Amino acid sequence: MSVPLTFDGKVVLVTGAGGGLGREYALAFGQRGASVVVNDLGGNAKGEGKNSAAADKVVEEIKAKGGKAVANYDSVEDGDKLIQSALDAFGRIDIVINNAGILRDRSFGRLSELDWDLIHRVHLRGSFNVTRAAWNHMKKQKFGRIIMTCSAAGIYGNFGQANYSAAKLGLLGLSNTLAIEGRALNIHCNTIAPIANSRLTQNIMPADLLETLKPEYVSPLVLWLCHEQCEENGALFEVGAGWIGKLRWERSLGHVLLQKDHQMSPEAVRDQWGNICDFKDSTHPNTINESLSMLSMLNKEKAEDGLVANPTASLGHNPALAVGYNFPDHTFSYTEMQCILYALGVGMSTKDPDHLRFLYEGHENFACLPTFGVIISQAAVMDSGLTNIPGLDINPTQVLHGEHYLKCFQPLPTSGTLISKASVLDILDKGSGAVIIINVRTYQGQRLVCSNQWSVFVVGAGGFGGKKSSPHTENTASPPNRAPDAVVVESTTKEQAALYRLSGDRNPLHIDPNFSAMGGFKDPILHGLCSFGFASRHILKQYGNNDPARFCAIKVRFVKPVLPGQALQTEMWKEGNRVHFQCKVKETGNLTLSGGYVDLYEDQTSNLKSLQPAADLQSNLVFAEIGRRIQDSGPALVEKVKGLFAWEITQDGKTAAQWTIDLKNGAGALHEGPYSGKADVTITVSDADFMALVQGKVNPQQAFMAGKLKIKGNIMLGQKLDIILKDFAKM
Repeated sequence: MSVPLTFDGKVVLVTGAGGGLGREYALAFGQRGASVVVNDLGGNAKGEGKNSAAADKVVEEIKAKGGKAVANYDSVEDGDKLIQSALDAFGRIDIVINNAGILRDRSFGRLSELDWDLIHRVHLRGSFNVTRAAWNHMKKQKFGRIIMTCSAAGIYGNFGQANYSAAKLGLLGLSNTLAIEGRALNIHCNTIAPIANSRLTQNIMPADLLETLKPEYVSPLVLWLCHEQCEENGALFEVGAGWIGKLRWERSLGHVLLQKDHQMSPEAVRDQWGNICDFKDSTHPNTINESLSMLSMLNKEKAEDGLVANPTASLGHNPALAVGYNFPDHTFSYTEMQCILYALGVGMSTKDPDHLRFLYEGHENFACLPTFGVIISQAAVMDSGLTNIPGLDINPTQVLHGEHYLKCFQPLPTSGTLISKASVLDILDKGSGAVIIINVRTYQGQRLVCSNQWSVFVVGAGGFGGKKSSPHTENTASPPNRAPDAVVVESTTKEQAALYRLSGDRNPLHIDPNFSAMGGFKDPILHGLCSFGFASRHILKQYGNNDPARFCAIKVRFVKPVLPGQALQTEMWKEGNRVHFQCKVKETGNLTLSGGYVDLYEDQTSNLKSLQPAADLQSNLVFAEIGRRIQDSGPALVEKVKGLFAWEITQDGKTAAQWTIDLKNGAGALHEGPYSGKADVTITVSDADFMALVQGKVNPQQAFMAGKLKIKGNIMLGQKLDIILKDFAKM
């Protein structure tokens, strides 16, 4: 025998519970242990009048059977009063059954604005007000169950019920969205379309049919959907006469068409109408992403009679053609004022003395924030335009910034003219969308200053058969499994987005409330790259002494938006020269940046201090010079050598000094002392023989063959010793 479902400790609000379905729900919940708020205004089917008798009678019935219940006589338009009744009587609210309703049936031509408004005020607005008043209570307790009451008239339409049909289908849309927003909070919302004997159907259906449509044949579904064991969410059910059925959308395979070299025409639509409306091989989309992707349609549709796939439903006619595309070279000129404006845009303030070097051009150590590099690269990509990439047809409204990587090879100049070269590295097929990997390398003259990698996600553009991953992408990294080593919390301002956009990102989503509402946001949101700038500042101050020269690279994935005025919480884990991090919205706990890390260069100041030549080792002078040359020309050396060399200098047969020349990572570096990792090449040579190599008295190959130069590891890299010792270490 199955275990009975009970609702002990749960508090239920049923609207319109003075009779019919609502009464049956209230009695059933009360019988199974729930505390019930019985709401009924006491009006007639048209919403006229008011009487407390109906609600009182149901409360008495529940109590007579040993249950707990209170009455509420407010209109559902005053939703907060209904929820307050539950809180006052029982201290919580767990379940809301939006059941209250009225009818004002008239053919459309005779329908008045009052008929329209009253129906929507009770059914749609009333359900909204009651549910909104309960939502935050459910959110705090991590539990909630909500039922919306739709109707066959809303699903299929019905003569004389235009107002009622519109309101009822509106409830389905509301329910579907609440199911999405509540999923992570354990708040489930489902919709029922009951067919039952109630005061709204008594004058519509024959008496013999009404006898089979008892309300008690509907309540079992409602109770199951509201139980904590039920995982159903965002569903629609028809129910009545002992029968329950689940509904879903069905979409024809359709026919995507666009004549070559011509726009779509009404005639083409007419000619393909049979295919458009053919439900053979139909699909059943459940989410917006599934609706947008149209994957099955794109995979099965074949070009016929000169027709090709509509590019707005795919990434384009030849994504492979885009890979390797080079954007036009882009020139970016700027002054100190743009560096300062960017620093203000990512939250810097004169309230913090450490910020002054980035805000005042007269400061003795005035510098540009490393992440200003994203502004330079963004101009290179956006000014040229994603829509101009050959082989692609991109809908700009479907473009999202998925991930970003920035690497600095030297501190950014505080003013000047830089040239950026952008190219499409790869295009990935992620099913629900496509990812375009764009690389931007920025130069000052011939010197590489920084590089950016943009991961641009195009919603609904997947399914073209492309690869899922690329060796060219810089990947995110999960933080260590321990508590953060450091946490910084900093509030943004209400004007943060308005200020940041002045650095170049003028997307109205971040400033115009009407535009942000079209994107589904209550208010304009903060730029993801603004949060990116905040987090990088926190890390540079925490672990890099606010020194831009220490900043090597940053990688991050953008997760959820931030509203201007909210606080950003950056959590950091230091592992060697890498700082893992993630960023949360302090007020909500939601991740906004994930999988992030910042790589730091070694402190070159301390390294140079340690490179004081010893009196008895001439090689120390050479390594000191190599260190200075790496500071000046590190990126060029890295491009030429691409290797990490560990040196062991001997004197009188004993190790006298150890050095590491890193011409493989970042902008290059020189370290004194033993190398803790694995070098590409380990070289052992005496101080005297090392000087002979430097002065050109012997070449490395001769020294190696004579046993004066011992090399372990990648011997072929030994051929590049001339580059290190001659070209960049001349005395």
